[in-house]
Amino acid sequence: MIGHLNRVRAAIVALTMAVPLLPSPSAAQGSGEGFLFKQPVFQVGIRGGYNLSAAGGGVLDHARDQLTLGKRDFDGSAWGLELAARVRERMDVSLDVRFTKSQRDSEMRDWVDLDDLPIEQTTSFTRVPISLNAKFYLADRGRGISEFVWIPEKWAPFVGAGGGFTWYEFGQKGDFVDVSTLDILYFALKSSGWAPSGHVFAGVDISMSPRLFWTLEGRYGFGGADTSAAFAFDQIDVSGLQATIGLSARF
Repeated sequence: MIGHLNRVRAAIVALTMAVPLLPSPSAAQGSGEGFLFKQPVFQVGIRGGYNLSAAGGGVLDHARDQLTLGKRDFDGSAWGLELAARVRERMDVSLDVRFTKSQRDSEMRDWVDLDDLPIEQTTSFTRVPISLNAKFYLADRGRGISEFVWIPEKWAPFVGAGGGFTWYEFGQKGDFVDVSTLDILYFALKSSGWAPSGHVFAGVDISMSPRLFWTLEGRYGFGGADTSAAFAFDQIDVSGLQATIGLSARF
């Protein structure tokens, strides 16, 4: 629990440090002033934030039952890259890639070794969703003054949905008890593969200049896959809630 609180605190501190860089409501009134010589067609942006794992499925349930792991031990920082193309005034189609990884040390809950010492291991869980998205803006993102001038709005809220595939890798290495013999054995187990996945999201773009803008976004992703024989082909859950802040540019 203390480790989780430290990770959450670090994420909050990082986001808090970014807040002063965002335009305040009063400053935002002027942040979109200026113009481009044409309506932008493409956007590219980077994202950073935190991912709260749903931590369901047989594999993660078993890990939490047998080891000193909790749901929040599968959380981690989230990073991403997005490329978007405008298809209508209020609609974009985008391709994005996200990356989340957790790595935690643990002990077996109900067993110790012959010297009454903990039986220790390390668990890692990596998720890389790649998705195609439809993003719908709730209002126009800017206005054309003439054939050659386009002025962005200060605030542009949006909603959307997407789908694709998530590459995952789940691994455990360390000492474990063989319950059939009560021997303590070292194992290095790993399963990786692709899981179909989807998500819904909502957020807002906040213009800093005609070219640059911040994006605040929350999304919930869902998906799962069967693991390899190393984990008895049990289901692993790649779902989770993610909050990010990003910097994007219009072209």
